[in-house]
Amino acid sequence: MIEKKKTTIVLFSGEYDKAMAAYIIANGAAAYDHEVVIFHTFWGLNALRKDEPLTLKKGFLEKMFAKMMPRGADKMGLSNMNFAGMGPKMIKHVMKKHNALTLPQLIELAQEQDVKLIACTMTMDLLGLQQAELLDGIEYAGVAAYLADAEDGNVNLFI
Repeated sequence: MIEKKKTTIVLFSGEYDKAMAAYIIANGAAAYDHEVVIFHTFWGLNALRKDEPLTLKKGFLEKMFAKMMPRGADKMGLSNMNFAGMGPKMIKHVMKKHNALTLPQLIELAQEQDVKLIACTMTMDLLGLQQAELLDGIEYAGVAAYLADAEDGNVNLFI
């Protein structure tokens, strides 16, 4: 029996274009029959946040983080040419013109292709994020779980 190749990605960045790159690579690897894991940590967790606001019990710092971080993949800024929010609007316009999938669509496709989406529990604790704030169908784990996946990885990326 041929063993499946494995691709692991650490998504550390909370920027739209970098998250897009991570999900394009993940979906491509899944299409090539790789087992794929995306470990979302620090600002990369924003890609997994639900769009709608929730009323949850939080401390002062957790409330501040929640207000400062973008709520959902579609609200993330660009790494370059953000232009006070105009950059993301321009890139989304160009993507629509070229029939490219949006980041939320790429995330949905990844879930359909059984890409394992993992939220870093330690970072969630640090930033005061709760499971109810993140997308359904994802997994929760610490760095040890990522390292176990990466140890068997044929491709390991940090974005």
